[in-house]
Amino acid sequence: MWFKELETERLHLIEIGHHHAESLFEILSKDEVTKYDGIESLTLVEDARRLIDSFKSAYINKRGMRWGVILKDSGKFIGTVGLHQLSLANKRTEIGYEIHPEYWRNHFTSEAVNEVLRYCFEELRLNRIAALTFKDNIASRNLLKKFGFKEEGSLRSYLFLRDQSHDALVFSLLSTEYCQFRHQSVQGSNRF
Repeated sequence: MWFKELETERLHLIEIGHHHAESLFEILSKDEVTKYDGIESLTLVEDARRLIDSFKSAYINKRGMRWGVILKDSGKFIGTVGLHQLSLANKRTEIGYEIHPEYWRNHFTSEAVNEVLRYCFEELRLNRIAALTFKDNIASRNLLKKFGFKEEGSLRSYLFLRDQSHDALVFSLLSTEYCQFRHQSVQGSNRF
């Protein structure tokens, strides 16, 4: 498996390198981003470098992939979207994403997720993509539902962040559901 860079109308999805550490730090040092990421806000650029190393390790070991989300018009690094708990043998993965708050409500997350879903189901031939989200992360829940993800249930006290335990909601999308979603989207000319 080689790292495949992806492209959408407005975005490049690229492999993340150490030269992106400051941009990643800028995003993941913001509490409004990390409060739903299940990680503490970064306090040092070196933390971002270590995180990038973990992305590379997961990729080398075929356990995950993480793309940097780059605006085509400016070249600005605005977030990430990625796969973790990847099992090619079992044809499944989990998806996660974060975008810099300055770029929220511009449909960049939807655009990036749409392309990663296409890649997972059409090129990697996965059968299942799951997502875990905080119960009160309404934006993420709505995004997942928009793409046809089904809520499977909750994991009680599954996430521990900022000295509190939180329930996680589990969503999943199967390849058959994705095919139906794509067919309906094309017929309805539903962009995202």
